[in-house]
Amino acid sequence: MKSNVGGVDKIARIVVGVLLILLALTGTIGAWGWIGVLPLATGVFNVCPAYSLLGINTCKVDK
Repeated sequence: MKSNVGGVDKIARIVVGVLLILLALTGTIGAWGWIGVLPLATGVFNVCPAYSLLGINTCKVDK
């Protein structure tokens, strides 16, 4: 798939994903924290399916 996540967007997704997973592991926010896997995965793999559907691209360089 073509990369469509880059820069600050990528860093924010990874940070939010890890934070949500850590909060779920500690029991602070319950099972809903596992939703953090989604932003973490999209940040790590540089591809967001929702961005593809909406025609959004925050990646400056095509890979």
